[in-house]
Amino acid sequence: MIKLVAIDIDGTLLNDQHEVTDEVKTALHAAKEKGVKVVLCTGRPIGGVKQYLEALNLTQDGDYVIAYNGALVQNAHTKEVVSELTLEYKDLQTVYEISKELGSPMHYFDSANLYSPNRRISEYTVLESYLTTVPLSYMSVEEAPKDIVIPKMMFIDEPKKLDKIIAQIPEKMKEEYMLVKSAPFFLEILNPNVSKGNAVKLLSETLGIKQEEVMAIGDNGNDVTMVSYAWMWCCDGKCDSRTKRCCRSYYCI
Repeated sequence: MIKLVAIDIDGTLLNDQHEVTDEVKTALHAAKEKGVKVVLCTGRPIGGVKQYLEALNLTQDGDYVIAYNGALVQNAHTKEVVSELTLEYKDLQTVYEISKELGSPMHYFDSANLYSPNRRISEYTVLESYLTTVPLSYMSVEEAPKDIVIPKMMFIDEPKKLDKIIAQIPEKMKEEYMLVKSAPFFLEILNPNVSKGNAVKLLSETLGIKQEEVMAIGDNGNDVTMVSYAWMWCCDGKCDSRTKRCCRSYYCI
């Protein structure tokens, strides 16, 4: 029996007009009525999730939300933090220097705002601010508070350029940070222990929910870890040899 459903927002929960359809609202309401934990699990900052939590009535006692690709797990009713894994000022310095070497625009977040260290602000930074409704400002690395708490940073550019940038990222950076594409024009840079999969695992274990009682729905590279956590138990080499289907009608790898 499924007891927790983790759902990505952009490209999954929302349609092409960035709306939650009535059919989706009805389905999620029915799941909640049966006692299923419906958890929005997104790369968005927490401020960019609020409108959907309220629209879906997911701010009641016992509701949870996962933001910043798993960097923040929070009680959506009390705002109590279950888990928070962040970056700090020295990471901002390091990533900014690499962005300059690679010629990549970038931006970074604190708990409430989005900042560009580039005077010429990328159109993709503007897009991020628009989609998430998070205030955008220019703030150089030198001006950033030395005690800043950073949930995530991002390299952003048009898809072909970003792919070239990703191919040139130093191995040391790959070892020190979690890097994941959340869209063709967004590369997320996070604490090395952050992923949607780790966050869903932590939350389900905190709530006493077994792995086989978790379902995850997503559409992009940053969703792979949570989808894998939710259904990897089901395959385990026991797929139907003819159809390659396993017990919950997912296809095996």
